[in-house]
Amino acid sequence: MTFNGVQPQRWSGVDIDTDAIAANVRSLVELCSPSAVWAVVKANGYGHGAVWASRAALAGGATGVAVALTQEAVELRAAGIDSRILILSDQPHEQYDELLAADAEVMVYRLESVDALAAAAARLGTTARVHLKIDTGMRRVGAEPSDVADIVTRIAKVSGIELVGVATHLATADIPGHRAIEEQMERFVSLVSGLESEVEFHIANSAAAITLPESRQTFIRTGIAMYGIDPSREVPLDRTLFTAALRWWARVSLVKEVDEGVHVSYGWRYKTLSRTRLATVPVGYADGVPRRWSEVGGACLIGGRRRPVVGVVTMDQLIVDLGPADDSDPVSVGDEVVLIGSQGDDCITAEEWADRLGTIAYEIVCQISERVPRHPVGLFAKPS
Repeated sequence: MTFNGVQPQRWSGVDIDTDAIAANVRSLVELCSPSAVWAVVKANGYGHGAVWASRAALAGGATGVAVALTQEAVELRAAGIDSRILILSDQPHEQYDELLAADAEVMVYRLESVDALAAAAARLGTTARVHLKIDTGMRRVGAEPSDVADIVTRIAKVSGIELVGVATHLATADIPGHRAIEEQMERFVSLVSGLESEVEFHIANSAAAITLPESRQTFIRTGIAMYGIDPSREVPLDRTLFTAALRWWARVSLVKEVDEGVHVSYGWRYKTLSRTRLATVPVGYADGVPRRWSEVGGACLIGGRRRPVVGVVTMDQLIVDLGPADDSDPVSVGDEVVLIGSQGDDCITAEEWADRLGTIAYEIVCQISERVPRHPVGLFAKPS
């Protein structure tokens, strides 16, 4: 049996629309011009597949890609991604040879890292290209403002290392009007005003790129928006320009009719209110569906209808209440179940999941387990 031309490894999968990613990036390129667009594909492309996302983003006009780990950069190179790659935070010094061999650029913010990178570059006979990350208020990574001058001076004096960019990260860009945005921007501008004009400056993530034109600088770093997901409730995407790229589906694995008053799943936390049909769907919390999904009103789509998930989600399976047997509403083993995406006239979004669970859509798509097979669909799913 095949679905959409794909022989599934199991009765669940995630379809990634690479055409949508490319189109989303084109929208950002047009919006942010003349600033360039770099695609953030860390964490396996926010769960969308880093290689497919990179190919699609570059086809859509991105000029570079950004990752979080040396391993991620190496994997992209092995897959044939030949654009510039930026690693967004400093890496263990013992990985510098591998990082440089992959021709990756990296954020630095410690004097020790400057020296270690220069030494690695000397061993390999190459030049390390670095971006200085400045902590203007995120308090996560980055050089303290008081250390910026010393780091810039050290980079200039040490051979085998070149300062190509200076960056910071806005802590509240997804909350338009927050006072921290202006404070961080002003702090950054004051710290970099004396640097050479050839250096690239980058500040904006997706939310800032959309709402703060002054933050766009040399290039923007877009993550969540390129996948067609709202940066936040306060920064929704224009749905005439952006389309969600991820669709998570499964198949009904069992249907049974049960009486009123029947308890369902671990802990017997749910009891049927009338005679009804229950459908088992072979995905669970090991796949990325939270164990408490039913408790927050979680649902899925079957036969074009929204159906409630009931009982505790188990490791490999969840249960859906289909309602009473009805000839106009047949549901059988093998029928498609949509967890995220459209079916019929309804749609369940990653943003809906996030709202119900009190989190952000980033977490929802990133937590879809690697054991759920990804299926790229679209023109940019494979190298040209």
